[in-house]
Amino acid sequence: MLKIRRLGPRDAAAASRWDAFVQACPQATFFHRAGWQTLLREVFHHQTFFLWAEDAHGIRGVLPLAHVHSVMFGQSLVSLPFAVYGGVAALDDEAAHALEHEAQQLARRLGVEHLEMRNVQRRHADWPLQDLYVTFRKEILPDEEANMLAIPRKQRAMVRKGIKNGLQATIDPGIERFFALYASNVHRHGTPAMPKRYFQALLDTFGPDANVLTVTTPEGQPISSVLSFYFRDEILPYYAGDDEAARDLAGNDFKYWALMQQACARGLKVFDYGRSKQGTGSYAFKKNWGFEPTPLHYEHRLYKRDAVPQNNPSNAKYQLLIKTWRRMPIGLANRLGPLIVRNLG
Repeated sequence: MLKIRRLGPRDAAAASRWDAFVQACPQATFFHRAGWQTLLREVFHHQTFFLWAEDAHGIRGVLPLAHVHSVMFGQSLVSLPFAVYGGVAALDDEAAHALEHEAQQLARRLGVEHLEMRNVQRRHADWPLQDLYVTFRKEILPDEEANMLAIPRKQRAMVRKGIKNGLQATIDPGIERFFALYASNVHRHGTPAMPKRYFQALLDTFGPDANVLTVTTPEGQPISSVLSFYFRDEILPYYAGDDEAARDLAGNDFKYWALMQQACARGLKVFDYGRSKQGTGSYAFKKNWGFEPTPLHYEHRLYKRDAVPQNNPSNAKYQLLIKTWRRMPIGLANRLGPLIVRNLG
C-alpha cells in the first residue's frame, strides 16, 4: 500500500533516501532537495512539511511544503518559498495524486488562505494560475567557441567588451563580496535583501553544489557576482548582484559568459537562466542571450481568497513602498530587510 510520510527535520538517514530519489526522478529539481527544509526552518522560521509517498518498493514521490505565516500577506502553504520550481516530483500519477491530496488536507487543517504549487508543467486545468513568470533554459554546447557563437551578435559584442576590459572571474570561498554587491543591487531596485546568513547557509548546506563567482576589474575591484546551484548536468545562476560600474564595463555580460565557460569545462549540458517576470529588464536581458522563455505554471488552490495573490514588485500598489525603500540608507535597509523578506517567499 502507498503511504504518505513526513521527513523529520533531523532525520539524516531519511534525508539521504529523499535526496537519492530526487537525484534520480526526472520531474525533480534542485529545489526538491531535502536541504531546503533546514534552510526554511532555521533561517526563515517557517514550519515545513516535506512529504513523501512510499510503498514496499521504496519512495515513489516527494512534495516539499512550507507554511508561510505572513502578517503582511496572510497565511499560505507553498511548494516552495524562495524557489522558482516546486510542486510534486513523482514516478507515477498515483503517488502524485496522493501527495497533492495530503497537501490539500493539510492546507485546510492549517487554515491557510491558499495552497501554491510552483509547477513547471500544468497539472490542474481547473486551478487558478499565476502566469506572470517564465523560465529560460538552453543547451550548453561541448565546445567553448561554439557557445560563444551561439550568443546573438549584439550580446556577443558585450561579452567581448568585458573581455577587452580585462575583467577577471574567480570562485570565491565565501559570500562577503557577493553579499555587498547583491545588497547594493536590490536596494537600488527598491526591494529588501535576504539575510546575509542565508547565503552562507546555502553554501554550507549544499557544499560543492553551490558556489559564488565574482567578476573584478584589472585593479581587483569587485563589480559583479552570482551565486549558482548545480543539479545533475545543469547549472542555475540564482542570486546575483552588481555595482553600478558593471554596466559600462560589461560586467554582467562577462559574468554569465565566465559561468558558461566553467559549466562547459565541467561537462554540464544545460544553462538554466532561472525565472523572470514578463516585461522586465531581466526578461529582455535573457532574451538577448538567445534564450527562449517557457511559461511557469504556478497553480493555486484558493480557500479564503477569491483570486491569486499578486505579492510582487509588478503590483502597482507597492510602488510607493519601493520608492521609499530606495531612499532608505542601505545599512538600515539591510537590517530591516530580513524581517520583511521572510514574509514574501
